[in-house]
Amino acid sequence: MLREFKLPDVGEGLTEAEIIKWHVSAGDAVTINQTIVEIETAKAVVELPCPFEGVVASLMAAEGETVDVGKPIIAVDTGEGADTTRETALADDMVPTPRPEAAEAKPERQPVLVGYGVKTGPTTRRPRKAAPAAVSAVPASPPPVQAPPPPVQAPPSPAPAAGRVAVLAKPPVRKLAKDLGVNLAEITGTGPNGSITREDVHAATQAAPVPAAVPAAGVREERVPVKGVRKATAAAMVASAFTAPHVTEFLQVDVTATMDAVRRLRQMPDFAEVKVSPLLLVAKALLTAVRRYPLVNSSWAGEEIVVKHYVNLGIAAATQRGLIVPNIKDAHALSLPGLAKALAALTEAARAGKAQPADLTGGTITITNVGVFGIDAGTPIINPGEAAILAFGQVRDLPWVVDGEIVPRKVTTLALSFDHRIVDGELGSYVLRDVGAMLEDPLRMLAWG
Repeated sequence: MLREFKLPDVGEGLTEAEIIKWHVSAGDAVTINQTIVEIETAKAVVELPCPFEGVVASLMAAEGETVDVGKPIIAVDTGEGADTTRETALADDMVPTPRPEAAEAKPERQPVLVGYGVKTGPTTRRPRKAAPAAVSAVPASPPPVQAPPPPVQAPPSPAPAAGRVAVLAKPPVRKLAKDLGVNLAEITGTGPNGSITREDVHAATQAAPVPAAVPAAGVREERVPVKGVRKATAAAMVASAFTAPHVTEFLQVDVTATMDAVRRLRQMPDFAEVKVSPLLLVAKALLTAVRRYPLVNSSWAGEEIVVKHYVNLGIAAATQRGLIVPNIKDAHALSLPGLAKALAALTEAARAGKAQPADLTGGTITITNVGVFGIDAGTPIINPGEAAILAFGQVRDLPWVVDGEIVPRKVTTLALSFDHRIVDGELGSYVLRDVGAMLEDPLRMLAWG
């Protein structure tokens, strides 16, 4: 019995998705909830589990193909009502003939030779449509006694190349580097004995832009399909820019005290397992300002303004798939250590391409950290459905007047874009002024929070 699995809507009203990678092929045995395919929607890369148990009969969509929601993508033979004699005969082409003395043994878990190794599976499963050359049919008249297949042994780990220095990194750091696509051999470690730390890996992702493909000789131009995240981002930004009347205000701030506070927080046990950056205190300052001025955390609904008394804090993240804005749910209710852990988890998942659709919906106000790219300021476009977005520029050493004297200070530029239908100039100025004041003196977060 063939059962078809149709592409589901894994987000909120998504209409299509691109097939990124199949994890199974025709002839493979699959179980319920086994990951079978990765798809990319306009919001995220999602792994889809199989709802059936059986054998893959066919893949109905190719990698790279964009499929509409509701279209079948895979057919699975569940074996319900099938001719077991025929299936057993097909399976016999793939498994060794048992010894005569083992004829009474149950064959449910005999090894099935597939590709380059041995996979355990039922003998009644169908073979692949195109079996590898290493898999040969059993002769019609086998010898009386046939040796069982030798156990599969993992190949020995290759020795490091001559002159190559071993990379020192703990397993969690190696996994993080793999998820983020970072080559550990190209990083200089700052940990004990030159070991690579999580901070080193994150710094490598921020410092190195995504390399562009080298065009072939003689190619003067190329065409890149607009799809997935890029397509959704383009539509959302155009809709926002030409729907909401944008106003952007700028403020330079002395953040010397904030940078000192960041260094002190890093030494506290409560923050030992997370990366503490200036963005943490920027986020806390914005959350405090939202509490003082709730209207900045709202949305335009035609005849109404919806003021939200909760904050799903969006953090704009540049990834290989394009710009995405996952958000921290109920960020207003988190302690400072909790906010730090949520920020770390959110950015790590985004850069690894593991942000889920639920992470990318429901945001109420956003921060974009353009400072990591060496940029002082910009005019960010408001996310659709929100009233404001705060841009945080790079922190630089600049001459600053303190008590009538010019001294070097840590200075940044903040830029607040807001929807002028909701937030007028006075309110926008108050919000930006207060965020700047809290970053100039972080103790104000305690007084105003």
